[in-house]
Amino acid sequence: MSSHLLDIRNLQTNFYTRAGVVRAVNGISLTVDKGEVLGLVGESGSGKSVTGFSIMGLVDPPGRVAGGSIKFKDKELLTQTDAEWRDFRGNHVAMIFQDPMMTLNPVLRIDTQMIEAIRAHERVSKAEAMRRSVEALGMVGIPSPEERIKSYPHQFSGGMRQRVAIATGLLNNPDLIIADEPTTALDVTIQGQILSEMQKLCRKTDMALIWITHDLTVIAGLAQRVAVMYAGMIIEQGPVQDVLDNPLHPYTEGLIGSVPGRNRRGQKLYQIPGTTPSLIDLPPGCPFRMRCPRATDVCLEVPPVTTYAEGREVCCFHPGEYQSQPTTERSS
Repeated sequence: MSSHLLDIRNLQTNFYTRAGVVRAVNGISLTVDKGEVLGLVGESGSGKSVTGFSIMGLVDPPGRVAGGSIKFKDKELLTQTDAEWRDFRGNHVAMIFQDPMMTLNPVLRIDTQMIEAIRAHERVSKAEAMRRSVEALGMVGIPSPEERIKSYPHQFSGGMRQRVAIATGLLNNPDLIIADEPTTALDVTIQGQILSEMQKLCRKTDMALIWITHDLTVIAGLAQRVAVMYAGMIIEQGPVQDVLDNPLHPYTEGLIGSVPGRNRRGQKLYQIPGTTPSLIDLPPGCPFRMRCPRATDVCLEVPPVTTYAEGREVCCFHPGEYQSQPTTERSS
């Protein structure tokens, strides 16, 4: 029996197109514990959003989960029936999208949508559903929630709409929320407010959170652990401060080096050379090989996943130096 809330092993999600098979998620493994905040980081096209959709069972044709295992509270999700998936979504795990209008219906009032989200999973009175909806809006910082709940989505600003989407995800007290870059389109002030609210909610409810983003500065202040994705693979993961202070994979090192900072004033920002490989025609061996300053002939082979005692994992033949010796090594 696993002690983890979410346990993903060798997950593979492909998209079958006329041009070829797009290996969007290529054999990733990760875990999330109760109350933990995990940051899932990577460039556009790295597979991080598809990972979230795979967990939710929302991969549409021509895509499908081609292999691996996703267990939630020790129950295998990939063998669920449609009815079980409907109960699972919203009730046990909720997803917050980058665009809140993917959650909100523009022609229905907020109260109608939130009450329906509760009563789809529970037999409660309309008055009780309304009370819980108002409470959820208050939790995410909506002022005068008793009045604003009667508004339509277009009557809210972008930041407030995103708060409503977060509140909708919280309605059924899920064990896990997957947030897919929900603050990317917002200004930094509103972004900071929403991140602060999410931290408070996780501490208050012991809810787990997967925060999907390309922004390492967001993860630095929010998450306990981080997993870095590249070309459909997790190439490094571990405690967030440990990874940021001492990156082992050259790609992680490049990502951190490209972030502006006060201690780099006047310096030219680092740019990772080259472009990400096509997920239809991945190069043999390490997918980062063509862009890597440490690459050698051995990188033509698929690198193993090396594990260290402190919970660090890296998928690289030439990782950076670490204070302890690796404890295990497995094929990726």
